[in-house]
Amino acid sequence: MMISTKGRYALRVMVDIAENQRDGYIPLKEIAYRQDISEKYLEAIVKGLVKERYLTGLRGKSGGYRLTRAPEDYTVGAILRITEGSLAPVACLEQEHVDCPRMADCRTLPMWRKLNTMIQDFFDGITLADLMDTDQVGNDYVI
Repeated sequence: MMISTKGRYALRVMVDIAENQRDGYIPLKEIAYRQDISEKYLEAIVKGLVKERYLTGLRGKSGGYRLTRAPEDYTVGAILRITEGSLAPVACLEQEHVDCPRMADCRTLPMWRKLNTMIQDFFDGITLADLMDTDQVGNDYVI
């Protein structure tokens, strides 16, 4: 499994907004500047996050984006599933998979299931609030 730049940047955007939104909307231009990411590329990323109601947007002079919930209500796993689709390590474990005719006899399937559970549990156990907490011991996540 390889997390694309789209997934990594989505996490950076969400953390940036969580840390900077206070009572207003954060212009995409500011996020792009702080994160050193193309504003055009960020437009595509936030579009999916708005569609899934993770962000809300406002057009105009005071416009921008803001979270729809508290940072502790967002998991890394949920954000990555929006941007990456599936986090499954093999196709037969994806949500909308085609049953493999060898599944009943597959010697490796239990291993892949265990890895899939570990991946899901790991990413679903980390929230935006965790990523914001720079003083937390062991908070050495690199995005």
